[in-house]
Amino acid sequence: MADIKRIAVITAGLSEPSSSRMLADQLAADARRHLEDAGVQVEVDVFELRDSAVDIANNFVAGFAPPRLTAVIDTVLAADGVVAVSPIFSASYSGLFKSFFDVIENKALVGKPIILGATGGSARHSLALEYALRPLFQYLRATVTPTSVYAGPADWGNGDDTVDGLADRTDRAGSELASLILQQRPAQRSAAGDELSFEQMLAQTTS
Repeated sequence: MADIKRIAVITAGLSEPSSSRMLADQLAADARRHLEDAGVQVEVDVFELRDSAVDIANNFVAGFAPPRLTAVIDTVLAADGVVAVSPIFSASYSGLFKSFFDVIENKALVGKPIILGATGGSARHSLALEYALRPLFQYLRATVTPTSVYAGPADWGNGDDTVDGLADRTDRAGSELASLILQQRPAQRSAAGDELSFEQMLAQTTS
């Protein structure tokens, strides 16, 4: 059976279409291309968080995820890699973006390869990737690619004629995600709300 890798794309853009979705799609496409160049089949699942906003809010009220949100979380946890993109508001990620990752059990993303992306109205907001998004995923102990990608107004429609344009950056980040995915040790995945017992984790580390 051919090896199939799965990439889950999480984007918190509010408009349709949104620059966050466009950036997320480009990052996923570049990662997919690098994996396919390595002879790996790839499946990509894209989730617009605005479609799950009510379910995310209900999770905080009820204490558990509704079925549709559970399906999104399960897909993210089962993915071999994740692309996560947020618009920048008030120099940080959006509340919807943060709320989604608050819903996920805080040990569920340990070691998960992730590309971080962000969009905003000013190049100054690019710093939010390093002082807001990256620390969040370091806290969750995900494995974040060295290259994170910010896209501002100047990055769209300029043909990327400049050195290190948007296409160059997304290609580099996609290559890094593909590399991390290919280096992963196969591990038992858990669904949302499930955790491995100490005995199961010990068996994995000694096998």
